[in-house]
Formats: sequence, C-alpha cells, structure tokens
Amino acid sequence: QVQLVESGGGLVQAGGSLRLSCAASGRTFSSYAMGWFRQAPGKEREFVAAISGNYGIAYYADSVKGRFTISRDNAKNTVNLQMNRLKPEDTAVYYCNADQSIVKVRTTTADYWGQGTQVTVSS
Repeated sequence: QVQLVESGGGLVQAGGSLRLSCAASGRTFSSYAMGWFRQAPGKEREFVAAISGNYGIAYYADSVKGRFTISRDNAKNTVNLQMNRLKPEDTAVYYCNADQSIVKVRTTTADYWGQGTQVTVSS
C-alpha cells in the first residue's frame, strides 16, 4: 500500500516559482513510479510529469518541458515538482500519483493518488 500527501501549493505571480512535494509511505516506495497530474476547473485531469522507479527516468508534458523538474528522494520518501517560470495556464489542483507501472503513472489509471494541492498563478 502507498499513501500520498501533497504540499507546497499556493499563490504566485506569473514568472514565479513553486516547489511541490509529495510525501509517500510504503515499503517498496523506491520501486514505484511516481508522477504529477493537474486539473483546472472544468477541465480533465492532465499529465504533468512522471519519474520511473527503476532508473529515475523523467517524463514531461510538452506544456511544462524546460520549466518543471520532477525529482525523487527515496531516503526521505518524497517526490518533488520544481515549477519555474509559472504561467496563469498552470493554475490547477496538482495531484501526486504512484504505481508499479510507469505506463499507468503517466495516465489517470495509476493505483494511488494524493488529495491534491492548489496552485494559482496570477497574471
């Protein structure tokens, strides 16, 4: 079983930065792929970034490439999302997810999800 709790959301001006964290629990945490999705009001949940459990290979949505960085610290059981040069279009609730499969983590079918943290980027 894996439990996920996101933190670090808030209100920032366009061009600013935020660092989201996802605290995870689970005996085999390091073997799980982890990821981030986001959902804006009235929109479907969309993929943001993912990182594999095997080699720490990162994947990004085109909309965030070059601005966001996903990382994991297995010693602290955390997955982070460093968000730079934020845009109003980044405003959404951000969800952390996890699964044994990197394929599932990159979709809405991942087995485990956090409750979400709000990110608001002002114009």
